[in-house]
Amino acid sequence: MVDLFLDRVLVKNNWDQDQLNTEREITGILENRILMLFFASAECGKCQDFLPVLNDFFKKLKDPAHIEYPKLLTLVYVSLDQSEEQQDRFLKELNKLILFVAFEDPYRKELRAMFKVSDVPTVIVLRPDGSLLSPNAVQDICRQGSDCFQDWQESAELIERTFMFNEEYDNLNPRSATDPVRRLKYKTEDDKRKKRWWKFWGKNGKDGYDEEEEKDGDWDSKRKDGEHGLWRRR
Repeated sequence: MVDLFLDRVLVKNNWDQDQLNTEREITGILENRILMLFFASAECGKCQDFLPVLNDFFKKLKDPAHIEYPKLLTLVYVSLDQSEEQQDRFLKELNKLILFVAFEDPYRKELRAMFKVSDVPTVIVLRPDGSLLSPNAVQDICRQGSDCFQDWQESAELIERTFMFNEEYDNLNPRSATDPVRRLKYKTEDDKRKKRWWKFWGKNGKDGYDEEEEKDGDWDSKRKDGEHGLWRRR
């Protein structure tokens, strides 16, 4: 997903409209995050109606004033406005933590063609690896609010470790009871890690434990028989 904006320029929606244009800056803001591409226009009535819903959604997930640990999520506004004045007017109503593509940047049109956006508002959701998670999440956001982020997070197999203790992460089961439905909806791949986990325990379960005990017993017998200088390796 980082590749989508490498050698490109993203602009912060803050007072100074700081530009992010180096590989380090782009990687830092996009790597290991779910990316939302918001296509809209200031002249679109539906976009205006959706705007406060999106702002509330984003605020609950990213604003430090509302959440202790902001989520691994990035929102980029791609304007389909006819003038820069229209874009600026729309940006004033958007959350200040979002990013946007500058009006004069031709990459706006390339992104629209790349994702075949024909209607607004449209929210494209991408996994950290750049694969498509949702072709338009507008309805999900309207119906579920910020709760739908958990669906995206689990489907993308995105685990936030920054605030977890080691033992919590080791015992983590990243699946929920509704995971089969979610994985079907977002068409995810088979859970290869789960298969490897079962394969590992199939080979190294109780039989492996018994075998280890037998090895320990053999070593103890040899020690009793006077064989010295042997070192047991684990």
